[in-house]
Amino acid sequence: MNRIGIKRIIKAGWLNFTRNTFVSLSAVLVMVVMLLIISGVITTDRLLSETLSSIEDKVDINVYFNPTVDEATVLSLESQLETLPEVERVGYISREAALEQFKERHQNNQSTLSALDELGENPLGATLTIKAKNTSQYESIAAFLENYQSVNLSANNIEKINYFDNKQAIDTLNNVIDGSRKFGFIISIIFVIIAIVITLNTLRLAIYISKDEIHVMNLVGATEGYIRGPFIVTGALYGIVATIVVMILLIPLNLWMTSIVQDFFVDVNFMQYYLQDFFKLVMWLLVSGIVTGAVASALAVRKYVNSKRR
Repeated sequence: MNRIGIKRIIKAGWLNFTRNTFVSLSAVLVMVVMLLIISGVITTDRLLSETLSSIEDKVDINVYFNPTVDEATVLSLESQLETLPEVERVGYISREAALEQFKERHQNNQSTLSALDELGENPLGATLTIKAKNTSQYESIAAFLENYQSVNLSANNIEKINYFDNKQAIDTLNNVIDGSRKFGFIISIIFVIIAIVITLNTLRLAIYISKDEIHVMNLVGATEGYIRGPFIVTGALYGIVATIVVMILLIPLNLWMTSIVQDFFVDVNFMQYYLQDFFKLVMWLLVSGIVTGAVASALAVRKYVNSKRR
């Protein structure tokens, strides 16, 4: 198709968009609803990922050493742990730092502080805080620590490993993470399919109005591409306009959602996510809107284009 033909198709598509004001408005509104659903799914997925990451960041394994263990032994185990592929980072808390943290936690409990002063020495040992790259990897790290403990049983270096205290919480978190992602993916697919079906039916109604015009074009021998082209352009315009409307609507919606959820989740800021992902969100919605409009238009006009063969 030459450049003149393409220009005519684009011009005809624009005329279809501006001529049928009511139909265009209806199609745009349907696509606005679809894109709002898609944007909601994207934002919810981002929010869920941020929330789960925040929870994951709070899960770790603490290895508590006996007070008699020297610093070199603790640092040696720290070096071994850092070589494990499952380990993201290892934090070292010295005996002195552990004592200061203990005093800070119990600063309002005078009886505990008095008992500590009566001891006359630091009863706390050093601590290693181990953060895994993934919550599912804590079990293998715990197995390494168990093996280390059994090899050095005579030395009696480790007083306690809190993994087994937190194992149920870690397992529950893993299940929540996996379940939430699967559920979110399924819900996303369902909503997108529903939105596409509604959009397709609305565009069929829009194209039905132009069936006589399509019939005339069939009679004069217009090619399928030339007949379908303007309607595909019109469908794409529905998607572009709907994207602009949605991006404007999301500003007050995100501000409103942030004011509601911050009573429960202090760190949640929908507006911040909107601004951070603005260009990514625009691209997702623009592509979704244009593709949905163009494909739905092509499918809807197909019935009338092929009528010349029947």
